[in-house]
Amino acid sequence: MQELHDAPLAPLTTFRLGGPASRLVTATTDDEVIATVREADATGTPLLLIGGGSNLLIGDKGFDGTALCIATTGFHLDGTSLELAAGEVWTDAVARTVEAGLAGIECLSGIPGSAGATPIQNVGAYGQEVSSTITEVVVYDRRADEVVTLPNAECGFSYRHSRFKGEPSRYVVLRVRFELEDAGGQSAPIKYAETARALGVEPGDRVPAATARETVLKLRAGKGMVLDPEDHDTWSAGSFFTNPVLTTPEYETFIGRVRERLGDDVKPPAYPAGEGHTKTSAAWLIDRAGFVKGYGTGPARISTKHTLALTNRGGATTEDLLALAREVVAGVRDAFGVTLVNEPVTVGVAI
Repeated sequence: MQELHDAPLAPLTTFRLGGPASRLVTATTDDEVIATVREADATGTPLLLIGGGSNLLIGDKGFDGTALCIATTGFHLDGTSLELAAGEVWTDAVARTVEAGLAGIECLSGIPGSAGATPIQNVGAYGQEVSSTITEVVVYDRRADEVVTLPNAECGFSYRHSRFKGEPSRYVVLRVRFELEDAGGQSAPIKYAETARALGVEPGDRVPAATARETVLKLRAGKGMVLDPEDHDTWSAGSFFTNPVLTTPEYETFIGRVRERLGDDVKPPAYPAGEGHTKTSAAWLIDRAGFVKGYGTGPARISTKHTLALTNRGGATTEDLLALAREVVAGVRDAFGVTLVNEPVTVGVAI
């Protein structure tokens, strides 16, 4: 276990933003993780958990407390059952399951961050979500001071949300267990229209899992969402805003605003999101509100490849990025009456 004081946190995030932590502990075993958390709780020290840093926006003043970097390792595959330590690099783990000929998470390739973060956010992309394959999550329950195993049904999964995200100061993810599918090297049925088009198949078809993975990586790279230290479009948290889920009355009001602004013939993206709810596209809203790719003049700008990504062009501060985020939120609200919600976790700051 490594311990540093007045330690820079920006290098531990994909934004490359944020001030230092009073204390930074890097834990490589579950026992070290638990011991550090217990110590912080016993002394009343503020605690910040860091995995891959791909969903974290830290304030310029940094963090006055203990930052715990979870660097545990462990990839255990038994047939179609997979267990990952929280610190495992997610996209590497996905690649290994595809190499093993298993299906279920191949369309989640290229997503930066650690395995332990995936259930917290219920990570999803290109028609797959981890909640569809997670069977159990092993956590340290800070309130009960014990390690517990929560089955999928008790994780409270919903769109980009979970029990763990809802109670961020209670649970520390230690291990995540998945049940994958042996489809003879084929992928799970392709659900996402963009992926199907890129593959030249119909939704519901299967393709070789390796082909699905390679296609998703190309799609993500084209949007600046595969990490590349030389590409400032990837100095981001990927999608900065979640896709809005609107009630029926909210959606009808939204459609009225679209007609007023863009005309009767314009139809925004709409997807069923449970009874009485419709999901629309945050990227569509941002673009139609006038925030196009590359928008901005300062060191924080919208990605040149994807309107959902806010990026550090080098030399930006967290406040620079927050100013851009607030401008986008206000512009979309004024244009369409919809308030965007940020996806990254903010530390010491608010949108």
